[in-house]
Amino acid sequence: MQRRAAAISVVFFLVIGAGAYSLIATASTPSVSFENPEYSLAQGDEFTVPNSDQTFTVSSITEEEESGGHGGGTTLVRSGEITYVNDSARFTETWDNASTVTLDGTDYRVEVPNASNPTEATLVELRNDTAILQDDPSADNQTVTRDGERYVVVNGSTLVPASEYFPANETRTVAEGDSFSYDNESVTVAAVETSGVTLEWFGPEENTISVGNEANVTLGDQRYLAYFPEGGETLVLTTNYESYERQLVEIEQFHETENGLWGIAIVSFTTIALLIGMAFLPSRY
Repeated sequence: MQRRAAAISVVFFLVIGAGAYSLIATASTPSVSFENPEYSLAQGDEFTVPNSDQTFTVSSITEEEESGGHGGGTTLVRSGEITYVNDSARFTETWDNASTVTLDGTDYRVEVPNASNPTEATLVELRNDTAILQDDPSADNQTVTRDGERYVVVNGSTLVPASEYFPANETRTVAEGDSFSYDNESVTVAAVETSGVTLEWFGPEENTISVGNEANVTLGDQRYLAYFPEGGETLVLTTNYESYERQLVEIEQFHETENGLWGIAIVSFTTIALLIGMAFLPSRY
């Protein structure tokens, strides 16, 4: 009688446990998807956004496995990059006071006057005295000093004061607002300070925007939700946040239901094992 009752109970819990497990096995895990997103893009695609004349390019789409660490397994991470070119980006360079710069093939020392509010600086040529002496076959390759004054020895014995022999150092003045060619760019003196001279110029510059999966990205003045569907080949941009939030709730409810079914299956099969064990216990009567 004891074993017959146990058998009936085993069948009951077996039906419940098997039913719960079959629901788990046949259920399809829902995922986020969008029927009509604003953009569905592949790597290399170019696109524009409303209220902006900027052209954007999907420069990369990646799908990589990242380790969770401490035995946490791996996680599939999808991401991408969007690039665009700013045709009028501002660039700057500073010539520090007393530094050396090369302008039109000539080296200069930057000299900013010691004033409270300077507006211009002087570029003093760094003359190569050695090269000048080497180009003159009548002069020695080195200067000499007599009574604190430097001389050039010409024709083996004639002493010519260096201030007379060498040409005067070339100087150039650069003031705020001046424009000139420098390093293949048309630059303007944006500011002169006691610390140095700041140059500015404008030109194209490529910018990169990193895009994470299910993260926000702002293009122009519009914010989008970025999503990378399975397969790692497409980037979806959408403003349908209501659909996204609704799908997240549905996915959460699915997992809660799935966890509940696992609980039913585990309890059912555990109870079956206990019932079978108890059915074969020796009777006291």
